[in-house]
Amino acid sequence: MKTLEDFQKAGKELFERLHLSTWPVAIRYIKDDQEIPQGAMRPSLFGKKMALCQAFTQARQWGSTVAMTAADNFCVPSSAMHQWAGLTQKDLIQSQVLQGWHKNEDAERRRFAAANELMEKGAEKMKGANGLVCAPLEKTPVLPHSVLVYCNGVQITHIIQALSYEHLHVPESRFEGFEESCVKGGLLPFVTGIPQVVIPGMGDRSFAGIQDHELAIGMPADLVFYTLENLFKTGGHMNIGYPAKSMLAMHLDENLTPGFAFLWNKIK
Repeated sequence: MKTLEDFQKAGKELFERLHLSTWPVAIRYIKDDQEIPQGAMRPSLFGKKMALCQAFTQARQWGSTVAMTAADNFCVPSSAMHQWAGLTQKDLIQSQVLQGWHKNEDAERRRFAAANELMEKGAEKMKGANGLVCAPLEKTPVLPHSVLVYCNGVQITHIIQALSYEHLHVPESRFEGFEESCVKGGLLPFVTGIPQVVIPGMGDRSFAGIQDHELAIGMPADLVFYTLENLFKTGGHMNIGYPAKSMLAMHLDENLTPGFAFLWNKIK
């Protein structure tokens, strides 16, 4: 069984080998406030609230350990999706109809029917859950259930290739532009055991300062070790590595442009 120190070392190694711009995030789901580590930041203690995606930003950019429950989270739909708030799915669907994110109530019902298929796989794991703790993986004070990595397109390609190296842990993702980091980045990898590619959605971009170029991937925490074991192995010596080794245009000379040719002829 992996120790806290093992996860911290893995977080540091993943950060350094992929030249990530922010720390990988450790996420642990809790069922009691007593599980919140000492020194963790909790918005409600200051009379404030945050969204879960903002908590992840605090962890990955500022190195903070953040605890979030329904009392700390102003993004009520994500509290409902995590089953922290005692809301029914009927309530959740009605809230989304009022938001107008999708065409009508039928569209929302289809949306949640698809989500239910995934959530039912790990319903027991979330039974009684009331919050989460997140922190930079290399400094995490808690054993994580999920690891969320924000990265660019080349970096996420390497992570996907590592997870798929034996075709045992291939990411499976559905995209709709909402609840990406909070649900697909942490919750679904935990309850399903399957990595999820994240294309940060409206809340992520609006509230959490996620950059235009950033993507993310969430995975069950133990798979961070599998990722490191197989990182850059795809294709052997042909792997493009990171920073990426691109093909360079060859057989060019001074005749490439009129200006180049003019100066070269002057030199000659």
